[in-house]
Amino acid sequence: MNRNRHPASSKQNLSLKGKINRQFLTWLRLTDQPVVKIYRGFGNDHKLIIHGHVFRRSAIPRKKFRDSPLVNLLAVIRLFLVKPYPRATVRVHYGEQTAQIQTDPDGYFRLDLPLQQPLSPGWHPVRAELLSQMISPETVLAEGDGKVLIPHPTRFICISDIDDTFLISHSATITKRLMVLLTENAHSREPFEGVVAHYQLLGEADSGPEATNPFFYVSSSEWNLYDYILEFSRKNGLPEGVYLLSQLKQLAQVLQTGKTKHLTKFERIVRIIETYPVQQFILLGDDSQQDPVIYESIVRHFPAQIRCVYIRRIRPKKQPQTQALVDKIEAMGVSCCYFSNSSEAHQHSVKIGLIPS
Repeated sequence: MNRNRHPASSKQNLSLKGKINRQFLTWLRLTDQPVVKIYRGFGNDHKLIIHGHVFRRSAIPRKKFRDSPLVNLLAVIRLFLVKPYPRATVRVHYGEQTAQIQTDPDGYFRLDLPLQQPLSPGWHPVRAELLSQMISPETVLAEGDGKVLIPHPTRFICISDIDDTFLISHSATITKRLMVLLTENAHSREPFEGVVAHYQLLGEADSGPEATNPFFYVSSSEWNLYDYILEFSRKNGLPEGVYLLSQLKQLAQVLQTGKTKHLTKFERIVRIIETYPVQQFILLGDDSQQDPVIYESIVRHFPAQIRCVYIRRIRPKKQPQTQALVDKIEAMGVSCCYFSNSSEAHQHSVKIGLIPS
């Protein structure tokens, strides 16, 4: 939820050009009021990792989903018409604790907030405020609410890719990927058959009563698609989790959607593993891009913490090089399943004792 305490621009007399621009933005369901957006964060006994974006212009969240290619096209395009708020001052709150940080050139902020004492497992509310830099006394221009996950002390944590791992995306072919992204919506797109049931069982694997294994979804998709992906996951019953996406893109970069340097994805996964040094990890991905390379590298760096790896077979041409990476993973003592259908992944989980038969 975002609330503005100081909607200064709405109090000014707009010029004719400004009124036309405001009307155009309204038609596109965009707002030019400052918005603070907090993404789902995570933490441990020592700190909370709180992150988000500040926008000068952003899309109003979609609430209705119609099976219309034109409506879906406009709905996605406006996600890439955002205007970030660079070098903005943000004050983050958890309970009585506060800290300040500046956004980067993309309007993004990430803060590690030290904890005075450990928190109970579950989701905890956090708040962030955009502070004025020109107005005195200090004024809050906008604020946003979010939540941070303290996982239950279960044995396993799951880290999953998104596109072509559970969401059918055709990432290997840019024209197919764009066609699906631009003409369908979060309610019309589909997961792979059987993947949701498998993920739900992994969430319950050796977790104990009233506790579930946490899920982290780490993707090359950009932050523009955060609400889109969250809505898809909610509608299809995927385990609730934390989403770590990639650098914001502008409209001119739409052709590059889903493409990012694989090092950044590796670093995000490492950050999760280092935050939870006691747990073991289940890695889930596909061979459409760089998941096999990244996961083989993760296993080399953290062999004792990786319980198993799942790679969905999407690109037949990449099968020989992917199989070579799978062999390397297994040679390091980590079980790996390279599969075409989720039923195979499910059977593998039963075989190695992760889930009941």
